[in-house]
Amino acid sequence: MSTKSLELDARLFGRDVSYGLNGAWASYWLVFLRVITGYWLLHAGLGKIIENGAFGFDATGWIMGAEGAITYPIMSWFAANAPMIPNIMVPWGQFLIGLGLILGCLTRLAAANGAILMFFFYFGNADWTNGFVNGDLLGLIMFLTVIVFAAGRVWGVDAYLERTEAVKNRPWLRYLLG
Repeated sequence: MSTKSLELDARLFGRDVSYGLNGAWASYWLVFLRVITGYWLLHAGLGKIIENGAFGFDATGWIMGAEGAITYPIMSWFAANAPMIPNIMVPWGQFLIGLGLILGCLTRLAAANGAILMFFFYFGNADWTNGFVNGDLLGLIMFLTVIVFAAGRVWGVDAYLERTEAVKNRPWLRYLLG
């Protein structure tokens, strides 16, 4: 069995840096990170759906409690003008993002939406009662990692989809996959 090593070269802060990634261990880690992040959001969304019914979740209280947060102007606009969007997006978005990550299907699209949710969760917590470094920030970092390393290309549906003629003829689709 052959394992490939990838050498990454970059220039950071005016200094050349280089490090190697072992293909097998990096691949195992990406799959683990993608699946555990997916399970985390799938579980959170499914819990809200089961607890509140298919469309019974209400984010208004959380939104209104975020007064003074960076994201409050956007969140309060949604609460006043389109309350169904966050009420559907939070539980169903979490569920679908988690499912996409677990299956490795439309992984970058799912992770980008997860990063958006984590951005609002993190910056919507205006007083950071759980500390500056908390689960929402770490979730945001995990989603960005899944996006950057195209984690769906490792043991995911995206690996299959990227070999299809539809994706080969439309390379822009790769930005949603992987």
